[in-house]
Amino acid sequence: MNDRIKISLPIIVEGKYDKSTLLSIFDTTVVTLGGFGIFNSKEKQALIKKLALGGIIVLTDSDGAGKQIRSFLNGIVPKDKIYNLYIPKIEGKERRKSSPSKEGYLGVEGMSREELVRILSPFILNNRDSGERLAKTRENITKVDFYRDKLTGFDNSSLRRDELARLFDLPSGMTPNALLDALNIIATREEYTEAVKKLG
Repeated sequence: MNDRIKISLPIIVEGKYDKSTLLSIFDTTVVTLGGFGIFNSKEKQALIKKLALGGIIVLTDSDGAGKQIRSFLNGIVPKDKIYNLYIPKIEGKERRKSSPSKEGYLGVEGMSREELVRILSPFILNNRDSGERLAKTRENITKVDFYRDKLTGFDNSSLRRDELARLFDLPSGMTPNALLDALNIIATREEYTEAVKKLG
């Protein structure tokens, strides 16, 4: 019996251990990039562009390398076809490794089942309102909202963005556009407004 959770879109990850972790929980297509190998692999780039015709989820590690890879993918896939999801920055190391990663944070493979289900919840097919919620919230939060809420254009905007990201279990250091896109996937406008109130 297959008790894995069905996900509506293919998921793009960095490596084979990330893929193995996701496939133990979710029933969907998972494509590995081979880390920085994606930069020079025309075949893999072509595959991702083809998959992206119907939309793709990108789930890379929350470190410098993951950010570079994500940025590259955002450059080759149309903006409306890519859903950037983020794992929180949690210190630690994966069980198979003898030492932590360079930046000391767990990667996708180190996330718990509960954490991954939470992150991917907008795309779970048996969640009756997931598609409806995604359609409603996508693009609801705007750059105008960010400016009004002092999340961009002010001296302390980057600190405010980091604090807002923390409230939603997103990594720090996200650009305004990346944070905006992520919030439009995982949060309703009401949830965003409540979180902004906590920033003071």
